[in-house]
Amino acid sequence: MSVEISSLLEAYAAGPVLLREAVSSVDAADLDKTPVEGKWSIRQVVCHIADFEPVYVDRFKRILVEDNPTMFGGEPDDFASRLYYGTRDVVLELDYIEMNRRHMLPILQQCDIELFQRTGVHSEDGPLTLETLLERISGHIQHHLPFIEQKIAALNAGA
Repeated sequence: MSVEISSLLEAYAAGPVLLREAVSSVDAADLDKTPVEGKWSIRQVVCHIADFEPVYVDRFKRILVEDNPTMFGGEPDDFASRLYYGTRDVVLELDYIEMNRRHMLPILQQCDIELFQRTGVHSEDGPLTLETLLERISGHIQHHLPFIEQKIAALNAGA
């Protein structure tokens, strides 16, 4: 396996731990506060991440099994407004994120390097390789961590 793929798999595996650590200091009463105007609450960010984990698991599996499958996009704000982000249990969401990755990681680790160049066709982004999708989802949690940290800092400043 290439160094780059190995690094992506390490980041993929580490993401749930980093997210859990980032939100561990947040009081339950603060999960729904929006200290940064116009931005999602911490609960909403966690729910967003949880909702896209199984989407990526499905994309990975379909690329591995099917020839050039079609993959559909999803509008994050639609998910947030229609999937009850304000009432979902953050601990359950964190467990769900971890479970999805723990399920998929061993499959990806067993893939021959050539399989990471298999493609699917995204309805908005066109052809994407398995490697590109792994890169995107491996960085998804890390992408949101600074926003969570910003929210925590704003909560602490207002305390």
